[in-house]
Amino acid sequence: MAGNTGGPWGGGGNSGGNNNGNGGGNNGGGNRPDKPQIPEIEDIVKKGQEQLRVLMGGKGGGNRTNGSGNGAGGPGLSGRAIAGIAIVGVLVAWTAASFYRVDTSEQSVELLFGKYVQTGEEGLNFAPWPVVKAEIESVTRENTVDIGVGRGNRSDEGLMLTGDENIVDIDFQVVWNISDLRSYLFNLAEPQATISAVSESAMREIIARSNLAPILNRDRGAIAQELQELIQATMDSYESGVQIVRVNFDKADPPREVIDSFREVQAAEQTRDTLEKQADAYANERVAAARGTAAEVLERAEGYRAQTVNQAEGEASRFLAVYGEYVKAEEVTRKRLYLETMERVLGGVDKVILDEAARGGQGVVPYLPLNELNKSNKGSN
Repeated sequence: MAGNTGGPWGGGGNSGGNNNGNGGGNNGGGNRPDKPQIPEIEDIVKKGQEQLRVLMGGKGGGNRTNGSGNGAGGPGLSGRAIAGIAIVGVLVAWTAASFYRVDTSEQSVELLFGKYVQTGEEGLNFAPWPVVKAEIESVTRENTVDIGVGRGNRSDEGLMLTGDENIVDIDFQVVWNISDLRSYLFNLAEPQATISAVSESAMREIIARSNLAPILNRDRGAIAQELQELIQATMDSYESGVQIVRVNFDKADPPREVIDSFREVQAAEQTRDTLEKQADAYANERVAAARGTAAEVLERAEGYRAQTVNQAEGEASRFLAVYGEYVKAEEVTRKRLYLETMERVLGGVDKVILDEAARGGQGVVPYLPLNELNKSNKGSN
């Protein structure tokens, strides 16, 4: 019996022939028609290359038939079509990058290689990218700069010297926005630092002209208004394109190290002011009383003077009248003057008048109290 000389896929032909009477298989073995053949690696690689050429727009070969590479390829995009699509995509991207929009709260400037060209208008604008670049900034957004011991970077930023050589600790805030974007971009390298330095310098200038007490009590509003105007004038001189919206004056106190002593000094000054006001009130009261007394004395003196003058004038007029009558009738006037004088002299004296006819006789009782009787008669009357 002959041995099996078949290949790796199955047995070879029998040495004695098969059922059909044919001889042995080729080279000692035969193919098994009932099992599928495994494709070779080379064929798989070639099919992948054909599909790749079809996707790239080329013409692929036909399906392999009996080991032949000839065949009709599938339809695909040409190189021109792909280039056109790429150009359209680039144009769309360039257009999207070149158009920009400016809102009502914004300003924009267009720069040609970094040089100012023009200011954009509100709405949709066109700046061909990348030759022209648009810078857009909000002009209504409020920015703040804080200055003071508790706000800034330096520990002595808010300590300032007043005009009366006192030290005050001040905290304040400057609120600003952009008024001109072109000036803002090209004239200010560091806007925040510039505004901070200008604000601190302006506040020190104002505080150096003021005394401590008004700063602590009543002048904060006036100082804030003056500070805003001074900062704005300085920034305008720089052509900065910055607008100072307002200044918030938050704190003005003595330094923490001396605040207790300062409060004692303030209390002493208030006590002094109170005593001075009391003294002024007392002085005003006494002066007013003295002036009233002096006015009263002057009035009385004036009345006495007028009375004396009028009385003297009246006496003089009476004397002249009597003298005129005396010139006309001397005896009668002389007798009248005598009687009037005696009446005036004897009018207030207690007296008893006796008739001369009773001198020779006993007309009066010696012990009769005539004076008492006279007083009684006057009292009854």
